[in-house]
Amino acid sequence: MEIVRYELGPMANNTYLIIDESTRDAALIDPSFDSESLWPEIEQRNLNIRYILNTHAHFDHIIGNAFYVQKTGAPLALHRDDLERLRALPETARRYHFEAGPSPDPDLYLEHGQTLALGETSIRVVHTPGHSPGSVTFLFDDVAIVGDVLFEGSIGRTDFPGCSLQTLLHSIRTQLLTLPDATKVLPGHNEPTTIGKERASNPHIQGLTS
Repeated sequence: MEIVRYELGPMANNTYLIIDESTRDAALIDPSFDSESLWPEIEQRNLNIRYILNTHAHFDHIIGNAFYVQKTGAPLALHRDDLERLRALPETARRYHFEAGPSPDPDLYLEHGQTLALGETSIRVVHTPGHSPGSVTFLFDDVAIVGDVLFEGSIGRTDFPGCSLQTLLHSIRTQLLTLPDATKVLPGHNEPTTIGKERASNPHIQGLTS
């Protein structure tokens, strides 16, 4: 499985393209600002976008949804608990002085424990709320794509409506710190890290046990 990380836009969002190399099936995760610039590469590599996956529905992670739904016809997938945020995209973007059209509604509602087939790989969906009610993590091989749940040396913000620090820490403790130390953590912003590194040195989760 090939994973390509693109750091995009004014908020330095990470958009991920995960590719099953044997079938050329791919999933696009969190199409953010300027993600339409990736389309020529997707075409050139002859990739079949099977899913458009949202880790959560804060506006900077979903602003490219409509473009890719229109271009690919692939199903858009989101946890139901973030549907209200998805539908508020234009209004929320304006609050931060950006313009955005609406996102399509999801074609597929993600659920905890669900698996998505991508070529020869199975992607497991883990509900990890706290940063938003519908935040999810995508697990496959030795990789966790966590959205804004966990960062190198930090955790997701919990000062937005619908956020909860207690819920976020519970998600990290029960769903992420149970993973092997070698698990690669691919966040929604900033550089990748590992579960082991964060378990050992992240000051926000010291004292949490799996």
